[in-house]
Amino acid sequence: MRLYRPHVHGKLWAISFQSVAEFEQWAILRHWGERRKKDLEEFLESFVLIPPDRKLCKLWAQVRAEARLQGHPIETADAWVAATALRYGVPLVTHNRAHFRWVGGLSVISEA
Repeated sequence: MRLYRPHVHGKLWAISFQSVAEFEQWAILRHWGERRKKDLEEFLESFVLIPPDRKLCKLWAQVRAEARLQGHPIETADAWVAATALRYGVPLVTHNRAHFRWVGGLSVISEA
C-alpha cells in the first residue's frame, strides 16, 4: 500500500465488487483468523464499493471479447476490474500491470 500512497492520497478510493469477492475468498482459502478478517473488513470499509450495472456488464463483455480477438484472453475477474475502471473513467491501480496490458483505453497505475 505504501508504494501507492502518492497516487491515491486525497482521492476517493473505489473498489470493484469483484475485487471484494476475491479478497473474501482469499481469507477463506487461507483460513484467516478473526483478527485478520476484521482488519480486512476495516480496510475494505475505506473504499466505495462499485456494484455491477447494465453498462458495466456490456463493458465487461467488450473487454473480454476484444482481448480474446487480439489473441490475449483476460481472466474473468481481471475483466470485471478493468471494465469498472473504464466505466467510471478512472485509473486502475494494480501491482499486476501485465494482466491489463491488452485492454484498450485503460489507464493503469503500477509500481511493479
